[in-house]
Amino acid sequence: MKALSTNNSLLSKPITSLSKSGKPTKTIEKLMEAGVETLEDLLWILPLRVQKVPAISSFNSMQVGKLFLGRGTKRHLKAYPAFGRKGKGRVQLFNITLLVQDSLSDELLSLRWFNSYPNIRKQLDQLDDFVFMGVVTENKGELSLTNPQINPIKLNENDVLIEYPTINGLAGRHLKSLLEKVPSEVWDEQESLPLPHPISLIDALKVIHGKKTDLSFEQAIERLKYQEFFSNQIKAMARKQKNQTLKAPKIVSQRMNEWKNIFPYKLTEDQEIVLDEISQDMTRGYPMMRMIQGDVGCGKTSVALLSALAVIESQMQVAFMCPTEALATQHFQTIKELLGSEVSLELLLGSTSAKDKKQIYKKLKNGEVNLIIGTHSLIQDAVEFDRLALAIIDEQHKFGVNQRLKLYSKGNGVHSLIMSATPIPRSLQLAQYGDLNISTIKTMPKGRKGVKTRIVDPSKMTQFLSFLKTRLTLKEQIYVVVPAIEDSEVLDINSVNELEKTYRNFFPQENIIALHGKLNSEEKQNIMRDFQEGRIDILISTTVIEVGINVLDSTVMAIYNPERFGLSTLHQLRGRVGRGEKPGFCFLVVEKELSDESRNRLKIIEETTDGFKISEADLEFRGQGDVFGVNQSGHQSGFRVANIFLDREIFEQVSKDIKFMQKDQTEKLNNLLLKEASKLHVSTTI
Repeated sequence: MKALSTNNSLLSKPITSLSKSGKPTKTIEKLMEAGVETLEDLLWILPLRVQKVPAISSFNSMQVGKLFLGRGTKRHLKAYPAFGRKGKGRVQLFNITLLVQDSLSDELLSLRWFNSYPNIRKQLDQLDDFVFMGVVTENKGELSLTNPQINPIKLNENDVLIEYPTINGLAGRHLKSLLEKVPSEVWDEQESLPLPHPISLIDALKVIHGKKTDLSFEQAIERLKYQEFFSNQIKAMARKQKNQTLKAPKIVSQRMNEWKNIFPYKLTEDQEIVLDEISQDMTRGYPMMRMIQGDVGCGKTSVALLSALAVIESQMQVAFMCPTEALATQHFQTIKELLGSEVSLELLLGSTSAKDKKQIYKKLKNGEVNLIIGTHSLIQDAVEFDRLALAIIDEQHKFGVNQRLKLYSKGNGVHSLIMSATPIPRSLQLAQYGDLNISTIKTMPKGRKGVKTRIVDPSKMTQFLSFLKTRLTLKEQIYVVVPAIEDSEVLDINSVNELEKTYRNFFPQENIIALHGKLNSEEKQNIMRDFQEGRIDILISTTVIEVGINVLDSTVMAIYNPERFGLSTLHQLRGRVGRGEKPGFCFLVVEKELSDESRNRLKIIEETTDGFKISEADLEFRGQGDVFGVNQSGHQSGFRVANIFLDREIFEQVSKDIKFMQKDQTEKLNNLLLKEASKLHVSTTI
């Protein structure tokens, strides 16, 4: 998340201004390819580490992972050819170990260099008494330094050592050299639109880049977090403003009460409220940007379908994009049963034959299709609409921003409706989805028996299997999910096959089928169809059971190694059962001793079915990681140092300051909004 600078600011100058010729050097080219275009962009590349130079110390004081400065005498030097390693010009590289005697004690220490050029060995040969500096590492109980600096110059205890990340293949040292060329007047520039914060942004960046020491590092980080939250909110406001300048068709339904009768049930109060919010959005004359959020099974799809029917009634088209073929197929079949020949409905999948695709493309372009349901196939260049007015996206987090925008671009002023089965805490709504209108469905349809959840330890395995046998005698179906093994399709298949054998031994009379990554799309669809139609009793899968798949007779979800899933994923998996009149059961099958933290995470799932509590706990449990980690992000995309949960006080202060500006600094706030809205890259969070 970058700061907000004005166009006449020195920070807005291109990074090519750091080149003597004014033309991009190789270093600058690499950065420009990575999207670093201005001096402001450059200063927001935060260091991996910022450390003060330590005093020369005895080897006894070394700590693993800490920067160490020592003095010693060379005792022994070993250099071995690095097998198979050649440098430029096919020069043989060496692995070198230098044994050093401490000048302040009797301790010895090994300094190591790997894949080093011969000149390094030559320099080390000439050493006697010397100073060295590096980060302490440990291997098999022995402390050592790898690739330390020898006789580092200009060092004193007030110096700061800064290590920058690699950007687009550009080593951190080259980035550091370029930053050193930033003119002093840039570092001294006053903000033309200062924010209501006692520390200026440029002063905070000075501390981070080692240019200023009268502020603490903690104060600088706090200021950067403030800036990220502020910029985020301003960008969201700008996107919302910009969207309201666009034109969109006004949709008014005369048949909505009639459409509601297609369902064999009455809408819940929450569904009615959300449907009314959507109806109002689509009459305003600018594109709707709304998210429907709610737990699995709360009825989001029903509301989306009614919204689609209102658009179809106005003689316009609707696109409904799903993350998987199985889910798209289920939506197609369900809607076809509900509507019959009332609307022209088509299904477009990656597996659709070329001949059928050609026919669908033609009908879409001619306006013969009212509602198209599909997967990523809907955003292919060959897909053209006559009058696309509404795009519905199920499980929006499974699509990239560019994929979602590509669908909306297939019409003019397309209304956007996205659905999320992962409830979003209010604080995160404001931080990440500030430009969206968010509708929430909390009430579940009547008749649901709910789901009971239990953690199953190895000691309870016998009772667990006995319970499954009882449910099977009642003609109920069972899901068994095991976590995917990353980067190993073979291990995935072995894992599911072993479990399949175990279950066949316990339940020899049942039809047990395994679903794994080796199967092609058609095989997976056939298995899911057989399960939906009751021909499979136990379905074992290494993949997450398709979001939205609805099998009313499936009452048991057994999740193996649940500690390897996020809480929100576990909650969604649990939502696959208990969807009909029969009660559901979810078992978290633990196969090893868990840490206290892992067990506490699972207890949240065991003790609550409130998706909002689970979602917030999930994000809090994930932690923020290093302040200056490699990807420089917290929980939310775009944040380098800020975290909405850990830094809630800062976020709330930003919200207060923006409200103050809306009331008492309107002109200043409008200038910021105009600047952001004018940028070509400003688009919707949707």
